[in-house]
Amino acid sequence: MTGQAETLDTVDILRILKLLPHRYPLLLIDKIIDIDGDRSAIGIKNVTINEPHFQGHFPERPVMPGVLIIEAMAQTAGAICLHASRSDKPSLVYFMTIDEAKFRKPVVPGDRLELHVRKQKQRGNIWRFACEGIVDGAKVAEAVVQAMVNPVTDD
Repeated sequence: MTGQAETLDTVDILRILKLLPHRYPLLLIDKIIDIDGDRSAIGIKNVTINEPHFQGHFPERPVMPGVLIIEAMAQTAGAICLHASRSDKPSLVYFMTIDEAKFRKPVVPGDRLELHVRKQKQRGNIWRFACEGIVDGAKVAEAVVQAMVNPVTDD
């Protein structure tokens, strides 16, 4: 042990746009911080009233849909898979499963949603992550997501 602290990576929005094919209105992460290789990271989603889903969910009391919280978790996990590979070959991450999803507290405009993802297992091109959504230090959601990373082919 050298006594030196390990520097963790950060991915800004420009890098996220290179890693993921998602675009507005379905790109749900603004930044990723504290990336520890492919082991863990924290995605950041700044929730604003300007997002289209708040027009109908719900107009009088806007709440971020749980399915979008899960999608933001999956996007964070997928982005760190691709970031860790450091490959120049384009790949896509396909969402495979959601397990143990729980929603504990509404996420509303003005919240800074932190998406804590931690790799549980990787076998070949299949990855499994435990995820938690955190707002102001309180857990608002959790799930286990699984995805497959596939290279893009010209077929």
